[in-house]
Amino acid sequence: MNVSLILGSPKPESFNHAIARTAAETLRTLGHQVGYHDLYAEPFDPVFTAAELERDAALPPALARHIDEVCAADGLIIVHPNYWSRPPAIVCGWEDRVLRAGRAYQFVPDGQGGAKPVGMLKARVGLVFNTANTPQEKEEALFGDPLEVHWRKVVFPLCGVPTVFRRNFSPMIVSTPDQRAAWLAEVAAAVRQHCPA
Repeated sequence: MNVSLILGSPKPESFNHAIARTAAETLRTLGHQVGYHDLYAEPFDPVFTAAELERDAALPPALARHIDEVCAADGLIIVHPNYWSRPPAIVCGWEDRVLRAGRAYQFVPDGQGGAKPVGMLKARVGLVFNTANTPQEKEEALFGDPLEVHWRKVVFPLCGVPTVFRRNFSPMIVSTPDQRAAWLAEVAAAVRQHCPA
C-alpha cells in the first residue's frame, strides 16, 4: 500500500508525534510506502486563498505535491489533538486546500434539480488518531463527539473513502507512561488491521 500520513501537532515531543512515528514504523514494517507530513515542521500554509478557488487554478508546487500524493494514496492516516472539539487550524487548512473539489470529490446532478457529492479519492481506508483532555464519555455526552462526525460522516465519505477507523486517546493530561505505551500498542494494532501487508 501507499499510505499518506498527516500529522498536525505543534510540539515535537507530543504524544501525537509518538502516535505518528508508531503508525509510520508499523506501515514500513509491513512493507508499505509512507508519505509522512508533519504539517507544522514543513511548514504547511493553511490559508485557502481566493486564487485557489478555481478548479484549474495554478497551485504552489508544495500544495500540488500534497494533492497528488493524497489522490494516489491507498490509505490515509490523520493524527492530531482535539482543539475545541475540532482539528487544529493547520489540519483544517490542509483539508480545505488539499481535499479540493475536482480532485478529492466532485458534485454531479442528483436528478432532482440539485447536486450530490461523489468521492474521487483512491484510498479505501482512512484512520484518524487524536488526543484530548476531555474524557471520551464526556465528549460524547456533552458535545456529541464532533470529531467523530467530522471524520466519519463528513470528510472521508465525501471523498469516497469507504472504511473509516478513529481512535481518541483521552484524557491525556492524567495518562501514565504505562497507559501511553498501551495506547501506542493500540495504534500499531489498528494499522496492522486496516493496512495489512
